[in-house]
Amino acid sequence: MPLSGRRALCAAALLAAAGVRAAPAPSTAAARERRVALVIGNSAYRVGPLKNPASDAQAMSEALRALGFEVSLVRDAPLRELIEAFRRFSVDTRGAAVRLLFYAGHGLQVKGRNYLLPVDTEIRAEEEVPAKSADLNELLERLGALQQGINIVILDACRNNPFSGAEILGPDGRRLKFRGATPSGLAPVEAPLGSMVAFSTAPGGVALDNPKEPHSLYTKHLLGALQSPGLPIEMLFKQVRLSVARETGRVQVPWESSSLTGDFCFKPGPGGGCAVVR
Repeated sequence: MPLSGRRALCAAALLAAAGVRAAPAPSTAAARERRVALVIGNSAYRVGPLKNPASDAQAMSEALRALGFEVSLVRDAPLRELIEAFRRFSVDTRGAAVRLLFYAGHGLQVKGRNYLLPVDTEIRAEEEVPAKSADLNELLERLGALQQGINIVILDACRNNPFSGAEILGPDGRRLKFRGATPSGLAPVEAPLGSMVAFSTAPGGVALDNPKEPHSLYTKHLLGALQSPGLPIEMLFKQVRLSVARETGRVQVPWESSSLTGDFCFKPGPGGGCAVVR
C-alpha cells in the first residue's frame, strides 16, 4: 500500500478508536435541488373581505411542503408585512433551484402595472394604489435578475377591484367614493427569462370567489393537478385551465406567461423526472 494510503487508513482508525465520526460532505445535488415557496393568503380585508384565500394558502402550503418545498406561510398581511415578505423572498432564495410565489387575495392594475393589496389598505383614489400596495411588477423584475434557478409565480388574485364604487370613511369622517377608472382584473405581463407567471384568469378578466366551498375554483383544480406524477409544469397549468374553463362555462379561463428554458415537474414520475410530452 502506498504511504499516503497507509496514513489515511491510520488516521481513520485513530478517529474510530476515539469515537469521532467524520462529518459527511455537503450534498451539492441537494443544494441544487432546493425548492423554496412563499405562500400568501389575504382574506380579512377591511373593504371587500374574501372567503377563500386563507384556506387556499393553508392548503397550498401543505401541498408544497409534501412536494419538498421550504414554505413560508403568510396570512392576512398588512402592507408592511407584505412588502417585507416579498423583500425576504427575493433576497433569501438567490441560491435556490426553484422559487415559487403563490398569492391569493385582491389585486388590481393601474396604468399597466399590477398591485397586490394588503388587508389593511383603504384606497380612496387610483393614484394612492402604488403607495398602499405591493408592486408585483417590481418583484418580477427582482426575480428575473437572479441568474440561478427558476421562478414560478401563481396569482389567484384577479378578483374585482374592491374599492370601485365603494364608500370609504375619509380622515374628516366624511364618506368618500373611490376615484379612478381602474380596469378589471390584472394587466398582462411578460415573464422574465427562466420564469412562469400563472394567472387564475385571463388579463382583464375577473376570477370568481367560491363561497360555497373552502377553495377558489382555480386553487381547487391546481391542488388536484399538483398530485400528478411526472406532469410537466406547462401541461399542469393547461390541465388547470381546461378544468376551470369547463366548470365556469368559459367565464373564467386561466392564463400563463412563460419563459422557462428547462423541464420542471412538481412531483417526479416513476423514473424520477418529468414525462416526455410529444
